[in-house]
Amino acid sequence: MLLDAVRAIAGILRERVNWHRFGIFLGVAITAIALYVLYRLLHGIEPVEVFAAIRRTNPFDIVAAALFVAAGYLTLTMYDYFALRTIGRGEVPYSVAAIAGFTSYSIGHNVGFTAFSGGTVRYRVYSSTSGLSALEVAKICFIAGLTFWLGNITVLGLGFIIHPEAASAVDHLPPEANRVAGFFLLAVLALYVIWVSLAPRTFGRGGWSVTLPGGSLTLLQVAIGVVDLTCCAAAMYMVMPAAPAIDFISLSVIFITATLFGFAAHTPGGIGVFDATMLIALSQFDREELVGALLLFRLLYYIIPFALSLAIVAFRELILEARRSAANAAALHESGAGAASDVSPSGRKPAAGKPRQKRAPSEAA
Repeated sequence: MLLDAVRAIAGILRERVNWHRFGIFLGVAITAIALYVLYRLLHGIEPVEVFAAIRRTNPFDIVAAALFVAAGYLTLTMYDYFALRTIGRGEVPYSVAAIAGFTSYSIGHNVGFTAFSGGTVRYRVYSSTSGLSALEVAKICFIAGLTFWLGNITVLGLGFIIHPEAASAVDHLPPEANRVAGFFLLAVLALYVIWVSLAPRTFGRGGWSVTLPGGSLTLLQVAIGVVDLTCCAAAMYMVMPAAPAIDFISLSVIFITATLFGFAAHTPGGIGVFDATMLIALSQFDREELVGALLLFRLLYYIIPFALSLAIVAFRELILEARRSAANAAALHESGAGAASDVSPSGRKPAAGKPRQKRAPSEAA
C-alpha cells in the first residue's frame, strides 16, 4: 500500500508540476544567491595579491595538476566507450568515443546546460561518423550520466563517513548527521547494485528504453566514476595553498559538493556557485591565495580543454567537408563519364528506339 501511495503522489506531481520550469527557476535562484555571496566574499580582494599567489605556486604542482586533469578527461572518454557497449553499439571504435566524450564534456562544462550542449556535440560526432540515431545518442547520455552519479554517490558516501566535518563546512549540519547521510548513500548504492544483479532491468517507457548494466558492469561504472572524480579533486589539491594543511579526502568532499552545486545551477563551468561554495567551505585559507588556486584550476580544467575541443571540432568539420566535396566531385565525374559514353563518334546521340537502317543497293547507286 505504501508503494501504491508513492506512485500516486509521483503521478500527481508529474501532472501538476512543470519540472522543466522548476529546474530553470532553481538554477537561476542558486546562481543569483551564489553571485551575491561571491561578491561579498571577493569584496576588498587585491588582484595584485591574487596574481602574486599564482606566481608563487610551485611549477611542479601545476604540471602535476595538468596531468591529473588529462587523466580525468581520459577517464571521461571511458564514459562514452562503456555506454556504447551497453546499448549494443560496440562496433564504434574507441577513437570516435574519445572524440565524442572529450569534446562533449569540455564544451558542455564551459557552455552550461551540459545535458543539452554536450548531447548536441555527441550527436554531431556519432551521427556523422558512425550513423547513430538521436535515440541512441540519448541512451549514451543517460548511461554516461548514470556513471557520473554512481561515482558521486560512492565518493561522497565514503567521504561523509570518513570526514563528516568536511561536509559540515558546506551544509552546516552536525558531523554525525553527515556520517549518517554517508551510510545512507552507500546503502542506496548497494541496494541498486543488488537490484540490477538479480534480473535484467530496463529504464524508460514508450518508444525509448535502455537496459541498465548488470551487477558486475555497474561496479565497473562505479570504478570509472570514482577514478574521474579522484583525478579532478587531485588536480584541485595540487594547486591549493600550502598552508593551512588540509587532507585530500576532506578537500575531495568539499570540491565534489561544490561541483554538484555548480552543476545544479547550469552555469558555464559552475561559475559563481562553485567558487562561492569553495570560498565558504575553505574559509581558513587566505582569500587571495585560494582565489588564485581556483583561477589556476579553471585554466587547467576548463579553459585549456575548451580551446582544444573547439580546435578538434573545427578540424574534424573541415575533414568531413573535404570528404563530402571529394565524394561529390567523384560522383559528378562518374556521371559525366557515363554521359560521354552515350555520345556517338559524330558527336550526336543516336535516337533512342530508332536504329539506323542500311540503304538498298539501288538507292546507293
